[in-house]
Amino acid sequence: MFESPVQQLETRPACWLIRYSGLRAREMPLPSPAMHPIDLSDLMAALRWRYATKSFDTGKKLAPEVFDALLDALVLAPSSFGIQPWKFIVVQDPELRAELQPASWNQPQVTEASHFVVIAARESVAAAQVDDWIAHIAKVRGVPEASLADYRGRMTGFLAAMDDGQKFAWASRQTYIALGQLMTSAALLAVDACPMEGISPPAYDQILGLPGSGYRTVVACALGYRSAQDKYALVPKSRFERTQVVEYR
Repeated sequence: MFESPVQQLETRPACWLIRYSGLRAREMPLPSPAMHPIDLSDLMAALRWRYATKSFDTGKKLAPEVFDALLDALVLAPSSFGIQPWKFIVVQDPELRAELQPASWNQPQVTEASHFVVIAARESVAAAQVDDWIAHIAKVRGVPEASLADYRGRMTGFLAAMDDGQKFAWASRQTYIALGQLMTSAALLAVDACPMEGISPPAYDQILGLPGSGYRTVVACALGYRSAQDKYALVPKSRFERTQVVEYR
C-alpha cells in the first residue's frame, strides 16, 4: 500500500526530519556512500499509482514543506554541463492562473490544482552564462576559476556550434529532464501531478511577461491531490509490455 506524505514522515528516522528542517537541499553536503535505496516495491507502487491527473480536489493544498521539497527536486535536476538553462515560474496569483486557462485548451487543472509551475527555457546561452556558471562552481568547490578552463572551453565550443534557434531547442529538451524529476519526486511524496504540453507557449509568454526576459515557455505542470470524481484515477494503467519497448544489444 502506498503511504501518504504524513505516513512517510512518521516512519522516517529523526535525522531525516532534522536534515530538512534547516539547510536547503541544494546547500547540503554530499550524501555519504552509505545512502540507502528505497524499497523497490515502494518505487514501483509510486510509479504505478501516479497518472496524469485530470481533476484536482480544490479543497486540498500541498503543505508548504512538501511543495518546498518539490521545488528543491526541480533545482537539483540534472542538465547538460550542469548549466541549468531554465526558469521555474510558480504561478500563485489566482487571476493569473485564470488568464492562463484559455491558453491551455481550457483544461481545469490550471486553476484547480494546488500549485502550478511553468517551466521556461533560455532563448540562448551565451558566454556570459557560461562564465557565471564557472564562477559559481569555483565558489562552491573552493577552487580557482582557472582550474576549470578546460571545462569552460568544452561548454563554449559546444554552444558555438549552434545558432540561437538550436540553442533554444537544446535548452527546451533539458527542461523535460527537470519535468521528469519533478513528476517522479511528486509520486514518491504521494502528490498528484499533470504534465501539460497542451498549452500555447506564446500566449503564456505574453501573460507571464516573458518577452525580453531571455526565457520562453516550454511546458507546465499542475500539482496537488486528485479529486474523488476523477474517473481516470481508477482506470488501469496502460503500457506496452517491456519486450516491446526495451531492446538489448
